[in-house]
Amino acid sequence: MNKIKIAIVGMGNCASSLIQGIHYYDGKNPDEAIGLMHWDIGGYSPSDIDVVAAFDIDARKVGKSIDEAIFAKPNCTTIFQEEIPKYDVCVSMGHVLDGVAPHMSNYEEDYTFVVSDEEPVDVVEVLKKSGAEILVNYLPVGSEKAARFYAQCALDAGIAYVNCMPVFIVSDDEWDAKFRQKGIPVVGDDIKAQIGATITHRTLANLFKDRGVKLDRTYQINTGGNTDFLNMLNRDRLDSKKESKTEAVQAVVAERMDDRDIHIGPSDYVPWQNDNKLCFLRMEGRTFGDVPMNIELRLSVEDSPNSAGCVIDAIRCCKLGLERGIGGQLTSISSYVMKHPPVQVTDDEAYENVEKFISGDLER
Repeated sequence: MNKIKIAIVGMGNCASSLIQGIHYYDGKNPDEAIGLMHWDIGGYSPSDIDVVAAFDIDARKVGKSIDEAIFAKPNCTTIFQEEIPKYDVCVSMGHVLDGVAPHMSNYEEDYTFVVSDEEPVDVVEVLKKSGAEILVNYLPVGSEKAARFYAQCALDAGIAYVNCMPVFIVSDDEWDAKFRQKGIPVVGDDIKAQIGATITHRTLANLFKDRGVKLDRTYQINTGGNTDFLNMLNRDRLDSKKESKTEAVQAVVAERMDDRDIHIGPSDYVPWQNDNKLCFLRMEGRTFGDVPMNIELRLSVEDSPNSAGCVIDAIRCCKLGLERGIGGQLTSISSYVMKHPPVQVTDDEAYENVEKFISGDLER
């Protein structure tokens, strides 16, 4: 089959894990494919994805080939696939806009962004020349203007858009109408992890509901040491992130919780954690006879591979949307792998809908 040609905005840890994974699974068979939710989606395996264009603003990545850029500072995720073939594609200078928070300049270069002095490219022109079919957005949290800029670039280039960060584009009716009118599929917003803080919190909240336990109060506090957590020290950039993570849990509780009783969001940046993310979760409730109970949980995951395990399915489902001529929101895969999809359903229902979409029994 033909390759799925993608472009990536933001060559950070998440892009590194995705590209490592594409080559890690190359040559393997389904029995060896540990860590995938789907080996085959519409005839496409993980190694059928090809990165044909990339954009970043960091001087250590711009102008470098993709295989070099994914291992350049400040990337710090686990390297599980050291051997990456030489790419002919070099990273293009993107548009900074609001993609770099001012406080990032206060930290050592190994941990923060170093903005290149190269002139930004014409993104639409690069996308068209590359032959990309899908643009994957990995911009930092809080990059509201930049995320919308690249979404418009995808529209202008006539390619699909997978929005992995918490700016509400795919779940916005106006943006959906634009993509629908052009017959271009979109998946978003804000990627979940395979087994991460949000999916674990949702699963436990749903368990409380199914078992008749009243959930009174809950918090989810996360720490990490990658550029994502450093970027999120600026609380002004967190509104959409907190909303995305909070609504993902609110969507599965029996009764909507008072804002005072639910707290979900990044807590702090711990440099030595690198790409390791720690989630501290507490849930307080009442069982039979109104008797109190509580759960405390500590979850430790490598953040970016956890994300890539979902993005690799989002890309392949997006390709099916292109082949089937579907424009606008792909609600099934969005509900399955995104925190703030256009339609919130339980994770069991989302899984069933994705299976139906892949088989062709569900339109979107």
